[in-house]
Amino acid sequence: MDLLKELSKYPVFNMEMIERLTGNLKTAYSAINRYMKKGYVVKVRKNIYSPVDLSTGLIIANRYQIACALRKDAYLSHHSALEYHGLSNQVFNEVYVSSKSRFNHFEFQGIHYKYVAPKINEGVITAKNTLNVRLTDIERTFVDSIYQINKITGYEELANAFEAVQYLNEDKLLEYLNAYDIQSLYQKSGYILEKYKDKFGLTDKFFDTCKSEMKQGVVYLVDGSDRDSKYNKNWQVMEPVRSYNADDDIV
Repeated sequence: MDLLKELSKYPVFNMEMIERLTGNLKTAYSAINRYMKKGYVVKVRKNIYSPVDLSTGLIIANRYQIACALRKDAYLSHHSALEYHGLSNQVFNEVYVSSKSRFNHFEFQGIHYKYVAPKINEGVITAKNTLNVRLTDIERTFVDSIYQINKITGYEELANAFEAVQYLNEDKLLEYLNAYDIQSLYQKSGYILEKYKDKFGLTDKFFDTCKSEMKQGVVYLVDGSDRDSKYNKNWQVMEPVRSYNADDDIV
């Protein structure tokens, strides 16, 4: 068996895989050290390796495959999931990764891999067109992004993503909102999605459900926007004055 040829079939691999292929841990370590010295394989992080495309000198794994190799259950979330779904206007030099077990942030080849603790477990899918990539589905991605609107995605970037998406499943949105079970998230989601009610065909059931979870309490959509906000009585939300409409660009 040509071990290097076999490993080159995988964008990322670990010592356990090499040991299975060689049948011996000592042989596996010897092989990986030899390949790294010759420039055939690059160590991304502890126990994560990627083969090198000898025609370009670049590793085979892309940023998303590396991210999903960080833990067995790791998946792309938040802005990185928006990117993968093709709903982002810009590609960050950070990759946001969620999993049940934490890992320390790290940098590799100019890309910062950042752990985001998941609040819910539902809505994780496997990418169809790229090997070894898992991510949140579109509805979970939007709910996560609304929840972290001030820390990760940003108000205008999220607005652009809503403009780009063509369809949202109402039942999935409610499933994820119910899993979060946070009043302010119901308020923010209802406020934002009401602007897209006709575009996505959202029913009164969705908005009635969001409102049924509301209690007294004002929510700021964007942190630190006291002077540039106005009160939306319907959702008890302080909305930025520089607001947007579903049919318009950011103004």
